[in-house]
Amino acid sequence: MLDIGFIRSNPDLVKKAIRSKRLGNEDSVDQLLEADQAKRDLTTELQKLQSQANDRARQIGEFMRAGERIKADAIKSETAEAKKRIKELEQQASEAASKVTNLLLDIPNVPDESVPVGTSPDDNKVDFESTLPDAFSFDALPHWDLIKQLNIVDFDRGAKVTGAGFPFYIGKGAKLQRALISFFLDTAVAKGYTELQPPIVVNEDSARGTGQLPDKEDMMYEVTRDGFYLIPTAEVPVTNFLRDEILDTGDLPVKYCAYTPCFRREAGSYGKDVRGLNRLHQFDKVELVQVVDPDSSYDALEEMRTDAEELLEALGLPYRRLLMCTADLGFTQTKKYDLEVWSAAQERWLEVSSISNFESYQARRAKIRHRRGNDKPEFAHTLNGSALALPRIVAALLENGQRADGSIQLPEALVNYTGFDTIS
Repeated sequence: MLDIGFIRSNPDLVKKAIRSKRLGNEDSVDQLLEADQAKRDLTTELQKLQSQANDRARQIGEFMRAGERIKADAIKSETAEAKKRIKELEQQASEAASKVTNLLLDIPNVPDESVPVGTSPDDNKVDFESTLPDAFSFDALPHWDLIKQLNIVDFDRGAKVTGAGFPFYIGKGAKLQRALISFFLDTAVAKGYTELQPPIVVNEDSARGTGQLPDKEDMMYEVTRDGFYLIPTAEVPVTNFLRDEILDTGDLPVKYCAYTPCFRREAGSYGKDVRGLNRLHQFDKVELVQVVDPDSSYDALEEMRTDAEELLEALGLPYRRLLMCTADLGFTQTKKYDLEVWSAAQERWLEVSSISNFESYQARRAKIRHRRGNDKPEFAHTLNGSALALPRIVAALLENGQRADGSIQLPEALVNYTGFDTIS
């Protein structure tokens, strides 16, 4: 969440962010400032009364030690009403503080100045685009037909066992999944990321810490009996790994990578967007997370973007990089890149990665701080990025690697992991 002091000083900028992101409600800013002022007024009155009560307590002690009980009892009688008022003020101040916190959670992060202003995804800026390969000399098949032909993914049995969007991977399809995960993790570790194997369910505090609550309740699967959520991304447990901790600034950046299955309800998805592997309710992904000194967070964003792009280059997949406009930024992000691969048979771009900077927005929610020497602790900056999400990578590998005889040529980078170079 944003710092209340920042909002006090920049209410118009925060309202502008709400308009440009098309998230939240501008009235929340005024409601927040009103609640904040009420909280501060209550706190000031409470502190004044508490100070007076402390002074009177000292007076009572002095009179009692001097044997002047009558004077001590008189002050005790006078302070009875003040104690009652203190109790009322404590309750009111607590309620006001809760109201301020709840309103803060409803206000989105402010986009960085470098983010293009836009009103729809059409205003995203194409920063880079690979040269597309020549058209196939044969009728190319979409991956859902290739999958059926090669018998490497079973959607029907997945739907029987669980429901639509929960496929089984079979034989070389399963091996390809495992190979991609290992390749992505090994590459990240070689770049200095520490591998974690996190829980795939989290509590409400963790979901709130990274901004999934209160914003993406409809996206997550909830284990209501235990108050847990199935993770929509490894960002949630990995970022919360450092929740409520103070790091030494000299130990930053902290860099983690993690593979997890991810679970998303994807309410409202339909049509070509959900064919085959295009959109699933359970999918595999390798995530990168960094916790950094605020002075270097935008350098870290470019580093993470490069880390993800190099995977696409190693796989030989044509891709493009989008700088997302304000209307296509998430609630918590200040700047975001999306990476999309070219789907040769579908003849369209498929998103496989988002790389985002949150500045201190998540860190303030999760209380992730750093300290320089003996200085007062400050909130760190957090970033994350997919490197990479598997379903659409697999779709692109199948479609781009298909040959006239129906077999699939795999990129050389995966052969040491799969043990085979073709799927047929």
